[in-house]
Amino acid sequence: MALPAVVPNTGGRFGSLLEAFLPWLGLAVPVLLGRALLRRCALAVPAALLPAAVWAAQFGPLLLPADAGPYDLVAVQHNAGDENPDPAGTARTLADAAADLIAVEELTPAALPAYVQALSADYPHHAVRGTVGLWSRHPLTDVRPVDIRPRSVGPDWNRGLRATARTPRGEVAVYVAHLPSVRLGPGGFGSARRDESAALLGAALAAEPLEPVVLLGDLNGTVDDRGLAPVTSRTSAPVRGVAFSWPAAFPLARIDQVLVRSGTVGEIRTLPATGSDHLPVAARIRFGSPAAR
Repeated sequence: MALPAVVPNTGGRFGSLLEAFLPWLGLAVPVLLGRALLRRCALAVPAALLPAAVWAAQFGPLLLPADAGPYDLVAVQHNAGDENPDPAGTARTLADAAADLIAVEELTPAALPAYVQALSADYPHHAVRGTVGLWSRHPLTDVRPVDIRPRSVGPDWNRGLRATARTPRGEVAVYVAHLPSVRLGPGGFGSARRDESAALLGAALAAEPLEPVVLLGDLNGTVDDRGLAPVTSRTSAPVRGVAFSWPAAFPLARIDQVLVRSGTVGEIRTLPATGSDHLPVAARIRFGSPAAR
């Protein structure tokens, strides 16, 4: 837990696999402590408490109550699923969060009209590029696709967009991204295409001239995964909240992310389940100096 980087990422990317489920290593603590108590060993008990202290230092702050102070924006992120049987109901669930921004991935041409109809009244500004979309209460300008396509994927693959949201706080660059899926197979943790796409997204963030940036997306990885370092090294992760978002039936990890530059994600939480295999997440954002995780 303290030094996951010692697990190499060569030959199967098992380091990234470990980091995807890093908080769950804490389940070893009660097992170790139980064994220590059964053995009645004076050294075993403090030795078992050491990983408990490491877990508390790394992940404990996420469980603390969120700051009740004011926020500049509320953002919702959801991979709605291309096989979602109820896009209109999904859109209503997202709208119920009363957010300023709503990002949706896996938008299909057949489902798009249902989202437009359900969201347009409260979110009059929207943009769609490929299979990703952004709905906003505030005007959107300078909308354009973001090229995060791995070399091995065909030219019709379009999963990134960038827009400027003209908010009461000023102009904010908003990115919506859906990185390639990862697979666990005989060759290990298949994240090569995702990592390549993350590098392209990181380069786009580095070149972004606007200072306040909000990134919303299904990144197919957690903020601890070193494969997403080109992105997470340029943004700040939530300081409060766990919000495991996948799989919806039994969430094990948050791969749906709300990340910011020049700001703080003060709280992130999950929303009620939709017809997707992901849970939506909602985050409260404050601009200014980012808080350290």
